[in-house]
Amino acid sequence: MEQQLDYAAVRAAADRIAGAVRPVTVIPAGREGVSYALEYLQHTGSFKARGARNFLAAHRAAGSLPDTGVTIASGGNAGLACAWAARAESVPATVFLPATAPRVKVERLRGYGADVRLVGDRYAEALAACREFAAASGALSSHAYDHPLIAAGAGTLLDEIRTALPGLDAVVVAVGGGGLFAGIAAAAREHGVRVIAAEPENCRALNAALEAGRPVDVTVDSVAADSLGATRVSADALTAVRAGNAESVLVPDGAITAARHALWEEHRIVVEAGAATALAALRTAPRPPGERVAVVLCGANTDPSDLGRAPA
Repeated sequence: MEQQLDYAAVRAAADRIAGAVRPVTVIPAGREGVSYALEYLQHTGSFKARGARNFLAAHRAAGSLPDTGVTIASGGNAGLACAWAARAESVPATVFLPATAPRVKVERLRGYGADVRLVGDRYAEALAACREFAAASGALSSHAYDHPLIAAGAGTLLDEIRTALPGLDAVVVAVGGGGLFAGIAAAAREHGVRVIAAEPENCRALNAALEAGRPVDVTVDSVAADSLGATRVSADALTAVRAGNAESVLVPDGAITAARHALWEEHRIVVEAGAATALAALRTAPRPPGERVAVVLCGANTDPSDLGRAPA
């Protein structure tokens, strides 16, 4: 299937997934002009459900969703979303993970009906096994973020936020591999909304690509690495940040931890460090007075046991 990432693709995704995903809840943040988009309340606990559902629904409509189902190498939010979406489409999901993956992730994937294959002790080995399986079985190969259908599905979030916040000026999103950012930016350009792309200082795949002029491999070392630890950003994300309505912001790990803790203390909101990265960017680089800004809290698949302790 030939696909491109633009606003038409985002609108098509919205039509495909209507009624299948939860519309985002938007609430005041307690600071003038700032709101939180509570996407962590989405199915499977993250925005990834949107892209996964769009990806499979588009292939179903095109007649290219095989009986052997879909396969992905991911033990994180993308793997959970893929397994959930496959169950909804009544096709098998085969998810490859390193043998070192936490048992809780394995059990949750199995709870969605996935066939979990544990291979090697590194993600690269699981990915290689996933590709071999797809080639041998004919299963549809999915990706955590680097596909126009995945990004377009994620981008449906922007119009829902605009509906809740007429006159929206800017939206802040955390960036790992860039699927959420690229999709939201495609929709935001259509409406003159600015996008602030937030990354940890030591998980800066988008920022490094912007600096180098092309996607490049980066070192991953951050408290948010479990969800934002992509070693290379997608080409669509780099295109989006160059389009004129987006900016790249880096934040230190201390600010991320503090933002996550603040969400718990002030609102009793539990999110991943990756989701808190978006709020950290706003707290460290405030927007001009009078702007209407939405901060996307994109995922909550995390262990909350440390939230009772003040950040160091």
